[in-house]
Amino acid sequence: MANLDTFTIRHDFFGVNDEFGAAVDVNPFVVRDISPAGAVTIAYVDGAARGELALTMAADSEIQNICLYQGDVLQFDIDKLTQVKFRVKMNQATGDSTSQFAFGVIGDRADAIDSIAQAVIFRLIGADTTVWAEYDDGTNTEDDVDTGEDLGIVYKDFVISFAAGTDDVRLFIDGAPVLTAYTIDMSSYTGKLQLFMQIQKTADTNTDGFTVDYIEIRGRDSSI
Repeated sequence: MANLDTFTIRHDFFGVNDEFGAAVDVNPFVVRDISPAGAVTIAYVDGAARGELALTMAADSEIQNICLYQGDVLQFDIDKLTQVKFRVKMNQATGDSTSQFAFGVIGDRADAIDSIAQAVIFRLIGADTTVWAEYDDGTNTEDDVDTGEDLGIVYKDFVISFAAGTDDVRLFIDGAPVLTAYTIDMSSYTGKLQLFMQIQKTADTNTDGFTVDYIEIRGRDSSI
């Protein structure tokens, strides 16, 4: 929905897998699937009380990478964004030691999360439930900072707020501010961003996954 000067876009994942495909097909999301032999699962959750999408790795012992993103079609001006919200959970009580999971907003995507040049993301790494955060605008950067929060099989709300400006980006988990001792400065990047969620593993048989309830992005009209 939109009015004269703001927009709100909410992806609520109701459907039958009709939202994914090539970016040129005018799909809101593209799936990047690196699984040479395994049949990874990218599917709406049957019987869910609300629209949900689950991404789950396959049991084959191989490197796998499943990413839900916007095909590197960058359309959200960082200087016009006010808030991005993800409601997500893990599909297992804790991650495997070979797995990692990340979500947030980024510039162009890379298979290796640390190689993404511009990003504000939350992460889970290895056999843990700790939620980490990191940001990078090409000049200012901070990697893998402990938010003091955990994520498991119960949904939590994650917010990236640009309302105070790109030089003071703020993070919230279930409404509570995190990383308050840090100044998250993204002001050296003045380009566009895209939505991003990625789970991956090195060669291992685990079937870790995550489920997303919705993603919501808010901002000001690009002409204002």
